[in-house]
Amino acid sequence: MDTKLTLKLDKYVIDRAKAYAASQKRSLSGMIESYLRTLISQEDVPSGSDIEISPFVKSLRTGVKIPNDYDYKKAYGDYLGEKYK
Repeated sequence: MDTKLTLKLDKYVIDRAKAYAASQKRSLSGMIESYLRTLISQEDVPSGSDIEISPFVKSLRTGVKIPNDYDYKKAYGDYLGEKYK
């Protein structure tokens, strides 16, 4: 089942990514899903294996740790409540 996901990214990155996806005759959503599938499938590979992550992929990391119990819907609702007071 497909589910909608909203991402907030730099406009330049989005425009370049869309152009790249079009040049590859793929959708941007499909490319992102493929990338995420690759990431989660690597979790099954024991550490110390011969898989090397490219510098480009490493640059996509943010290093931000999100708590497991973070309720993004509540946080977004709170944000909208403050915005439209």
